[in-house]
Amino acid sequence: MSFLDHIRACNAYDPTRFRPLCIDGHTLGWLRRDFASLLARFPEVFDAGGDAVHLSARLTTPRRRTDAVHAVVDRLAADGLCKPRRGEQYPVAPAFGRPPLMLLDRAVVAHFGVRAYGLHVNGYVRTPAGLSLWIGTRATDKPVAPGKLDNMIAGGQPAGLSLAENLRKEAQEEADLPDALIARCIPVGALTYCFENAHGLKPDTLFIYDLEVPAAFTPRNTDGEIDAFTLMPVEEVAERVRTTDDFKFNVNLVIIDFLIRHGLLRPDDEPDYLEMVQGLRLPGP
Repeated sequence: MSFLDHIRACNAYDPTRFRPLCIDGHTLGWLRRDFASLLARFPEVFDAGGDAVHLSARLTTPRRRTDAVHAVVDRLAADGLCKPRRGEQYPVAPAFGRPPLMLLDRAVVAHFGVRAYGLHVNGYVRTPAGLSLWIGTRATDKPVAPGKLDNMIAGGQPAGLSLAENLRKEAQEEADLPDALIARCIPVGALTYCFENAHGLKPDTLFIYDLEVPAAFTPRNTDGEIDAFTLMPVEEVAERVRTTDDFKFNVNLVIIDFLIRHGLLRPDDEPDYLEMVQGLRLPGP
């Protein structure tokens, strides 16, 4: 196990297993070939002929596209062929911040291989012994990575909220941060990765924030998604990332990025340093 192993695990996929999904002239998703065959059953919504799958040109508005695709999802889910909808919608757009061409339920984002966005906050404390990070333990009933370790704050980026609005919501729900602390979150960049999971392809982008937390503050979860918080010396965090799978898969990348930016991983000491730096921002398909 190494830092680089986590980066490689989050960028493992075989592009030959997927067909592009095109919407209004843009390639916005990647469909596993068996799932593309399922969509061919719905010619009024999908044109599955040729090398790519096209959303029907007859669906000319974002609302019509959204309703038609979700109707297909509901029929496939009823037959046990995809995950049922969760009721949280993600934008599907040519680029972040552009008007969405449609919305897609979070549960099936990987089925359609569209790029999803999220945000993570590194909450850290300066102590006489050095830096420590607030680390959450995910609830055991979470559908993804139950019981794994997590950042102090993390969440997906849904449709209808700006990053600032979503940051405020997630910070309040996940760590009970007051507004004065939320305002001190510093955006420090974004990470990208793409990997294949049991449902399809996950080309994801994470917006990363750093927050120096006062020593007197202790985060408190309010939405039931975190069982406990631990203030962990950064050296222990680094060692657990380096040697274990204790953290949720993408949190490893966020922490590696934190260690690099804060000079805790150095090019003279890490033979994989350059590959790690490059691997945190691979473009995907």
